[in-house]
Amino acid sequence: MALILLEKSDAIATITLNRPEAMNALSHPLRGELFAACQDISQDQDIRAVIVTGAGERAFTAGLDLKELGEQGLGAATDQNPARNPCRALESLNMPVIGAINGVAITGGFELALACDVRIASTNARFADTHARVGIIPGWGLSQKLSRFIGLSRACELSFTGQFLDAQTACDWGLVNHVYAPDDLMPKARALAKDMASIDPEFLKAFKQLIFDGYDRNFKEAMALEKQTTDAWNANVTAEEVEQRRLAVIARGRALKD
Repeated sequence: MALILLEKSDAIATITLNRPEAMNALSHPLRGELFAACQDISQDQDIRAVIVTGAGERAFTAGLDLKELGEQGLGAATDQNPARNPCRALESLNMPVIGAINGVAITGGFELALACDVRIASTNARFADTHARVGIIPGWGLSQKLSRFIGLSRACELSFTGQFLDAQTACDWGLVNHVYAPDDLMPKARALAKDMASIDPEFLKAFKQLIFDGYDRNFKEAMALEKQTTDAWNANVTAEEVEQRRLAVIARGRALKD
């Protein structure tokens, strides 16, 4: 049985973590297949957006396979190689990545959710950072990302207790953008991905890189990076192209209104 399901349709790739009987735990073989799927997507010029979700109804992913971790050691928890680190594999993609969180996202699974550019959730989704409960310090980014996304105090509460965060509270705190009924999650994810896929792919790649490169810098350096990137990009954009796109935006708005 394939541990990762990869589907492609209408410029959108959907990655499904496929170990529902094990709550989609991130075993070594699954992480290898996830990397292979990301490599496949990276080489496919037709793909413009990616959705990541979990098979079944219980879990997005419960994180690393703790039984496997106990047998093989803790190396997987800090390994930064994208072939073995699923967060780095997702972060290597230069197109938008939408996390469709359909169930629990626990510990390493929480980290995988944070590796997505945009997160939407079903009402079944719950998030928990149980690193402190199992005595392993996170190595895939959660200790730094979570506080940046929801604030220092809230991140400390979650990480110091291991308590679960329900989907609506996660939305209220800015961790996810939207919460949907379980049956609506994937249609909404595909609609969002389709909207993103309608943008010029080269522009979207450059814009994503600017946003994330700037996010890693202090504000002054990020603003300087924006100017540098903007000057280089906009120098190749003609007034005629801008006008054509402006008219296309107006036409699209009218079509949506009708």
